[in-house]
Amino acid sequence: MNKPVTLALKLRSIIFLIGYGITALWFGSSAMLLYFTPFSVRSKYLLLWNHFICWWIKVCCGINYRIIGAENLTNHGTVVVLSKHQSSLETLYLQLMFQPLSTILKRELLRIPGFGWGLRLIKPIAIDRGNPRQALRQVMEQGKERLAENMSVLIFPEGTRIKPGQTAKHAKSGSALAIAAGVDVIPVAHNAGEFWPTDGYVKFPGTVTISIGERISSKGKTAEQLKEEARVWMELECDKISIL
Repeated sequence: MNKPVTLALKLRSIIFLIGYGITALWFGSSAMLLYFTPFSVRSKYLLLWNHFICWWIKVCCGINYRIIGAENLTNHGTVVVLSKHQSSLETLYLQLMFQPLSTILKRELLRIPGFGWGLRLIKPIAIDRGNPRQALRQVMEQGKERLAENMSVLIFPEGTRIKPGQTAKHAKSGSALAIAAGVDVIPVAHNAGEFWPTDGYVKFPGTVTISIGERISSKGKTAEQLKEEARVWMELECDKISIL
């Protein structure tokens, strides 16, 4: 169902985006002064921006969030996080929930002035989506490196942002990485796209629901089996969230 777009929503969204852009440039640029500091220092500094944006979008657009399955975040250890991808909003929240964390993302994001500079400092796995074979190699090689450094890895198996209520084919790369590294998977479902849509700039007020699933063991499973187990949970959980 399409939500009505009012002048007030447009103005609030514009104010949010102005603050979003200015602070992204500031934090990303100023973080370069921390280039030679330990990763933990750079990461904590840049996470201040995540905290700010979560507060800023609440103030400007009336968007808050709640967590279902918060107990699954306790002592989660090093895992591969497989999440639905509907907007930019969940990336901000998940960065705060799973730390330290390396995110698999499209390499074009690293070219954004300020914002991309900051991203480079927190050890993402930046892939070329136009070259699937090379991208898979990067996920496996760099993903195992990050996990060996006691960093969890976040991947969106659908590969791109999908509108709420829709789905796309899930890639096996995240599941294959979990099996190769001998770590568990934690699936994540949410409805962030209802409040930060993929089309247009207007943000809608409300409470984003983020559901954190129980750990799924990778032992004794194929990448296809593990991918399907996580996919089925995510799709069923998204259906539950949509009727809350």
